[in-house]
Amino acid sequence: MALLNTSPDSIYFQVVRARDEFLISRYEEFLRYAQEKYERVYGSTLPRDIGRFHRSGAPRSSSNSRKKICMLSYSIYEHDNRVRRYAEALAKRGDHVDVIALAGGTVSLGTEVISGVTVHRIQRRDRNEKGKWTYAWRLIRFFLYSSLVLARRHQRIRYDLIHIHNPPDFLAFAGIYPKYAGAKLILDIHDIVPELFASKFNAMKNNLYVRLLKAIEKKATAFVDHVIVSNDLWHEKLIARAVPKEKSSVFLNNVDPAIFYRRQRTRNDGKFIVLFPGSFQWHQGIDLAIEAFAAVKAKVPTAEFHIYGGGPEKSKLVQLTERLGLTESVRFFEFLPLDQMADVIANSDLGIVPKRGNSFGNEAYSTKIMEFMSQGVPVVLSRTRIDSFYFDDSIVQFFASGDVESMTDAMIRVIQDRKLRESLINNAYEYADRNSWALREKDYFDLVDSLSFEVHRK
Repeated sequence: MALLNTSPDSIYFQVVRARDEFLISRYEEFLRYAQEKYERVYGSTLPRDIGRFHRSGAPRSSSNSRKKICMLSYSIYEHDNRVRRYAEALAKRGDHVDVIALAGGTVSLGTEVISGVTVHRIQRRDRNEKGKWTYAWRLIRFFLYSSLVLARRHQRIRYDLIHIHNPPDFLAFAGIYPKYAGAKLILDIHDIVPELFASKFNAMKNNLYVRLLKAIEKKATAFVDHVIVSNDLWHEKLIARAVPKEKSSVFLNNVDPAIFYRRQRTRNDGKFIVLFPGSFQWHQGIDLAIEAFAAVKAKVPTAEFHIYGGGPEKSKLVQLTERLGLTESVRFFEFLPLDQMADVIANSDLGIVPKRGNSFGNEAYSTKIMEFMSQGVPVVLSRTRIDSFYFDDSIVQFFASGDVESMTDAMIRVIQDRKLRESLINNAYEYADRNSWALREKDYFDLVDSLSFEVHRK
């Protein structure tokens, strides 16, 4: 291979020729000469294409630009849009990516490769955590076991970066051995834990446990090299109480177009399907949505409410459904992997996000909103602080948070007004495209590469 290093600055293109410029004809003459003399083997290309060609044929282990990354998350990998989006994007560009996570449903513990990502399932997840000590014990057990697994794998692989996802915040300390062995650590704040705990277990803000969780939050964010926060409101809050602005950044739960591409609708049964996918927790307001749906059903006989997910509130929700006489039209389904959930969303008619504004849900960003938008499903949405920050009435149909009658009116308005529904769908398509993961992917890669560069420089 012959490498010719030149620059447009040295080539004469204009009317007036500078002293240090040479004629463009000289360059063209050289290329013609090479093409004619080496006719059968000649090919001109760019350095970046040569690099890509080399990497595509070279053994992965010999590519010194390939990063070795491990993600740690107390979640089920197949269901976690945020973790999957990061991991599969890195694997797709050629990085070595491991994930230490939970097993859900009937999936076995052990190791499996999913879309180029090696997933290590080390503990089962049961969503029946009604008591704080049950919840705490499961987190602590995962922390201890994952710390051991991560340390052993780091001894063999020598990770460049450990990307740790909360909750809990103390999971950051599972990376203590890799950190002191040279790896960089990211703590990804999916949920701000003190507020989540207070909402989940109905604790006061000055509760001993809440104060302890704030102290852990501060220690954990100081321990890691960078903090990612899942929305702008929480970013401001964490900067005020724990995280230096210069070592933090915001990454929303942007929809990954590799999973949530625009699908064709396959259902044509005449029903009108209202959909909620997510965890069954009080702050989600699912009970309010069921009450509102009772009034919707009276006006729209073909309507059904499909609820996907699980959690400690399920038995109460089922009892409410029975009490309202909705067992035939309100149906409960288990969590599905994201790929399957995208098909379910594409075949629904209306997405409902009924969060309570006087709870943790007031500032918790719901990924499902943009998932609905990406599939052309209009969204009826509680007017919480976080959603008023990101959306407006041209994109979603708001209703007063916690108000069953307002929610009912909003749902019926969207169902009955075809022009409104089409306007919401078209505007939401544009919004989802403007806020796609494809537009933030490079920012994440830059963050990973900058931290990994510091590792290799040392």
